[in-house]
Amino acid sequence: MLKTPNFLRAVASAAIFVAPAISQTSEWRVQPEWVHAHEMFLASDALRGRGSATPDEWITATYVASEFEKYGLKPGLADGTFIQRVELVQPIADGKSTLAAPDNSGFVPLREGTDFSVLRASGQSTPGALCKMGPANVDSPVPAGAVVFLAADIGSEAGKAVRRAVAAGARVILREDDSLTPERQQAILETGSPFHPYVAGFEKAAMGANFTLAAVTKEAGARLSKLPDGTTISLQLQARDTTRYSYNAVGVLPGTDSGAGAKVILLSAHLDHLGIARPVNGDSLYNGANDDASGTTAVLELAHALTSGPAPKRTIYFVCYGSEELGGLGSTYFREHPPVPLDHFAANLEFEMIGNQDPKMPKGKLLLTGWERSDLGQTLAQHGALLGDDPYPEQHFFERSDNYPLALKGVVAHTAAGWGTPPTYHKPDDDLAHLDFNFLTQAIQSLIEPVRWLANSDFVPQWLPGKQPRPR
Repeated sequence: MLKTPNFLRAVASAAIFVAPAISQTSEWRVQPEWVHAHEMFLASDALRGRGSATPDEWITATYVASEFEKYGLKPGLADGTFIQRVELVQPIADGKSTLAAPDNSGFVPLREGTDFSVLRASGQSTPGALCKMGPANVDSPVPAGAVVFLAADIGSEAGKAVRRAVAAGARVILREDDSLTPERQQAILETGSPFHPYVAGFEKAAMGANFTLAAVTKEAGARLSKLPDGTTISLQLQARDTTRYSYNAVGVLPGTDSGAGAKVILLSAHLDHLGIARPVNGDSLYNGANDDASGTTAVLELAHALTSGPAPKRTIYFVCYGSEELGGLGSTYFREHPPVPLDHFAANLEFEMIGNQDPKMPKGKLLLTGWERSDLGQTLAQHGALLGDDPYPEQHFFERSDNYPLALKGVVAHTAAGWGTPPTYHKPDDDLAHLDFNFLTQAIQSLIEPVRWLANSDFVPQWLPGKQPRPR
């Protein structure tokens, strides 16, 4: 059993006895100190960045569950608990991977640790057609399922080439790296498994691209460059499976409409972040104050507000997922093990990185990903929600948060976000000092009455013609 540190018990005990500062009969106002208190804990160094599928994530889920119970939510799971344990499969590198071409090509197989290093692995051993890219053809089409080879002279265009290859569905991306010495290859092998975990029974994550990235030596790159485009390249990855766990916190506010066909609302965020990772200016702790402690805080304070008055007509589920940063694994598990059938969910609003105002949005407004896909955003805006269209269509934010796994199954699900591309994104300085607490507090406040309206209405959002997302 994971023991709760004394200081955490003290924080929890103190929280239990904090009484609401305002009457339940008055207009509910989100208090800045409540918002700050959540952030102070969730983004503290004590939680070590809330790494996905770690004990720190488990502590975070326990905190969220305790707040749910304090506000009056009921356990959201069928077993009468607030915490859903998510079973993941974690492949561990076991042996050396190889890259090979057909025997008649004269190509001698490349070997991991000698000719290349796997930096990121999808877990899938699969062949693909070779597609060589350099400065002259960086904009050329990339076949789906290709093995893309980026020559060293592609230089600063490499990032663009990788993004295009991923978007096209490349299975493997090989980049020639002049600095890949034997010493560096050994260091890469010692840093741990490059394989990402996945939900048991679902090898392909709903979010994030499923591809393998490897660096190849200059000599190996010269050998690859002699093969004609279209040559079948086979990647054989070697791994053994182990078990790993992530954690979702699930609470429910029962509605008065409990009929067999009653629709429910889902409000969600992700509670994990990057944990301890690559140091930047000597700092290796990624606090994740904006991503996504701010969204978790929104779910908590919306639960606080919506439990303060009469029970809504529709039941509302409040969920904070684990392992979003690993490809939406917590939300994928929730989707496959929902507390009610998926067709009962009228709508899902995910809250992601709402701790700063986006300079491209009108003052005070959040962006809603996939705005043009359904009638949910426009309808909520008509009822006072400070939501607007996503100004970053090229970033595909709709497909990059925990709304997406549910949207793929037909649930009208969108993400409300603040600044889509803040300077602190996935950096150690995503901390309390870089939050706009006034904006964060007002953003949460602005959503209370529109969500209350949605929960008491008969409105059922619909995908617009041709806009419902489909699995790739």
